[in-house]
Amino acid sequence: MRIALIHALRHSPPPIEAALARLWPEARPMNLLDDSLSADLAREGRLTPAMTGRFLTLARYAAGTGARGILFTCSAFGPCIEAVARDLAPMPVLKPNEAMVEEAVAAGKRIGLLASFAPTLASMPPEFPPGVTLVPCHAEGALAALDAGDGAAHDRLAAEAARHAFAGCDAVALAQFSLARAAGAVAAATGLPVLTTPDSAVRKLRRLLER
Repeated sequence: MRIALIHALRHSPPPIEAALARLWPEARPMNLLDDSLSADLAREGRLTPAMTGRFLTLARYAAGTGARGILFTCSAFGPCIEAVARDLAPMPVLKPNEAMVEEAVAAGKRIGLLASFAPTLASMPPEFPPGVTLVPCHAEGALAALDAGDGAAHDRLAAEAARHAFAGCDAVALAQFSLARAAGAVAAATGLPVLTTPDSAVRKLRRLLER
C-alpha cells in the first residue's frame, strides 16, 4: 500500500520512515519534499493562497501516483492541509499533529509543547481542544544545528530548552517530525512521557486504512 509523505523540511523524511519501518513495515512510503515552503513561510510570516495552491499541486500529484493516503509532516501549514483534505476526500489526509494531539489529550490536561520551528507555536495550539492547557517552548538554535548537520547539538538544545519549561505538565508533545530524534533526551531531561508526531501519525493512518 503506497503512502505519500509530503514534507516542507528536509529533516522530516528520516523520522517518519523509521516510524513506518517499526510500526507499519508493509506500507510503501513515497516522499515529496519542497523545503522552500518553510523558508517562504518564515520570510513572509503568514500563510498565503499561493502556498495553499502549492500544497494542492503536491497532493494531487501524490494521489495520481496511486497513493492510498497522505501524511503531511509540516506542522505550520494546517489550513493548507485542510484544503487538501477537502479536495481529495474521502482519501485519508492527515495533518502531522492530529494523531499526536489525540494521544496528548488522553495523557492529561497540561501539555508541554516543544518546537524547533518557531511559527509552529502560533499555528499548532488551535489544533488542541478546549480544556487543554499548553505550555509552549521554542528550542532556539536546535533547527539551525540540525541544518548544519550537528544532530547531537540539536538534541542537546532541545533537552536544555525542555528541562525547566514544563514543570507540572502531564506530558511533552514534540511539534516537529525532525524533533522526534530528541525524544529520549527530552524524556531524560524532563522525566515526563514524550509524544512524537511520527509514531502517533503512523498509528492513526494505519488504523484508518486497514479498517
